[in-house]
Amino acid sequence: MTFSINVNASALDALRNLNSTSKDLEVTQTHINTGLKISSAKDNAAVFSIAQKLRGDLKGLNAVKQSLDRGISTVDIALAAANAISDLLLEMKEKAVAAADQGLDTTSRNALSEDFAALRDQITTIVNNAEFNGSNLIDGGTDAIVAITNADATQTLTVDHQDLTLGSANIPISAAQDISTQTAAAAAVTDLGNSINNLNSVLTKLGAGSTSLEQNRSFAGKLADVIEVGIGNLVDADMAKESANLQALQVKQQLGIQALSIANQSPQSILSLFQG
Repeated sequence: MTFSINVNASALDALRNLNSTSKDLEVTQTHINTGLKISSAKDNAAVFSIAQKLRGDLKGLNAVKQSLDRGISTVDIALAAANAISDLLLEMKEKAVAAADQGLDTTSRNALSEDFAALRDQITTIVNNAEFNGSNLIDGGTDAIVAITNADATQTLTVDHQDLTLGSANIPISAAQDISTQTAAAAAVTDLGNSINNLNSVLTKLGAGSTSLEQNRSFAGKLADVIEVGIGNLVDADMAKESANLQALQVKQQLGIQALSIANQSPQSILSLFQG
């Protein structure tokens, strides 16, 4: 055994071990504080890169869900308005059929005509109010819902515009149409029958569009959940394991400090060699 006062090998070994333990303890504490076992590229460049790409996909899916939500809201408002217009058309047809009766007296026909006009004008009001976020799917414009459906914005889902204004191809009733005469009432019955049939087709298209948007919204939500879990599997720390490591390293650190203290005292034993 060599005794030296210049080099304390035992103390150097103890210090090296203590520094290693302290470094491991710092890493474990970081895992616990952040909840992540991989929080930067220096922890694991390959896994961090994969996680970042998945995070990008997740952000893209969040935008997809927002786009689909806007589309769903716009189409649902159009559907509600179309349903209301359908109910109005049915009431208008009832009035028109009653007014087409040749034996109806003038007073009764005029009353029916006034009710008919009031119902007719409500259609215009409903159409004008069927707007969401600046888009109206049933007015005289050409707005269509084009929602993105994937995280790269390369795929879209379109719900076409449906014109439900008076005098349109779908609603062939003019804004001035009345049933003040038997002839006008008979013509209105025909136009209303066509309008009701057309509107049923429009309701089918809007309903199918809304369903498609909702299905894609549900899928985007599920896909986002799967990706989020996948990211967690890659980078999240196992807190139970980290807790156990923390306790073990704390004990190891305390023992290392004691070992270093003992090693630092060993050179004093050299003095005993010089005692008479």
